Amino acid sequence: MSETRAEIRLPTGNLSEDLPFYTKVLGMRLDMIYPADNPEIAVLSGHGLRVRIEKGAPEAPGTLRILTDDPDGFADGKRELTAPNGTRIEIDELNPPLVLPPTEHAFVVRRLADQAPWIVGRAGMAYRDLVPTRLGGAIIASHIRVPDGPVPDMVHFHKVGFQLIFCIRGWVDVLYEDQGGMRRLHAGDCFIQPPRIRHRVMHAAEGIEVIEIGVPAEHITEIDHDMELPTPVERPEREWDGQRFVHNLARDGVFKPFRVPGFEARDTTINENTKGVASVMVSRPIAGQTSPWTKHNCDIVFNFVMSGEMTLEGEGKDPYRLTAGDAFVIPPDMATRFADPTPDLELLEVSLPGTFDTTIL
Repeated sequence: MSETRAEIRLPTGNLSEDLPFYTKVLGMRLDMIYPADNPEIAVLSGHGLRVRIEKGAPEAPGTLRILTDDPDGFADGKRELTAPNGTRIEIDELNPPLVLPPTEHAFVVRRLADQAPWIVGRAGMAYRDLVPTRLGGAIIASHIRVPDGPVPDMVHFHKVGFQLIFCIRGWVDVLYEDQGGMRRLHAGDCFIQPPRIRHRVMHAAEGIEVIEIGVPAEHITEIDHDMELPTPVERPEREWDGQRFVHNLARDGVFKPFRVPGFEARDTTINENTKGVASVMVSRPIAGQTSPWTKHNCDIVFNFVMSGEMTLEGEGKDPYRLTAGDAFVIPPDMATRFADPTPDLELLEVSLPGTFDTTIL
């Protein structure tokens, strides 16, 4: 079997000055050096890198980033260093803590009819941004279309605080770590993907559309090249950062009076299984009843119109007639009213945190 290696080449003016820095300060291993009588090239390896330091090389010195779970114990705790050859070294956390930026509250209405073209993103999926401001980086909400057929996805995970996949049309098959075999998501069903759970999208039906919510807006997706799915053991009670995997089925939902009078809703159990991080509800109007003005004290309340129509009235705002595909965010303490709904109206509501107060005005 043939063997292949890759190297990053860096310049040097004096190899004898660089070698102690790369071996003693950075802890790399010297693998090769030549010529013996007057060395001009050295190859070192370590931390997943193979570096060729060459006298007179034409490249700029560049920057090396070293990620470690003990940055204070690496290179005497220094976070930035400069090698004798001019290469900058950045030392950073291997698994930095998740930072949730403060929410920049805003009243947001995003209409499908006004939307810019869909953008092709990861694995050939088309994305539509539902909250362009991201509320200051606190949340990303995407309307996603997945091409019909097998999805060119890999086993991966997300470093997030909360993530929802809600199917609004078609179906999609996904494999999840420790959750048995293939999971099929139909319209009205949803997944909660706890932080760092490994998963892989396998196959999508023609016309599949999902709503994906991620907190915070900017988060890392990392590929796991070693794990194979499905995993051999099913562990439905397992928790990731205190959250359980949820596969909620629309057919099992029971509608009960909603926090907004004049509406009823079914609970997806996400508030319970995330221990209050978030709640996901599907609401619909009750025939013959009128919804009053209300306000809430929740940090983020996002809504997506899955079907039907309604008029969104907001304090100090012009009314918006909303139809399927439209989305809106109601900031805390802002009075709003859901007026003139059609009988087929269905709203997806995602709130963070999951438990909060609603005041009827």
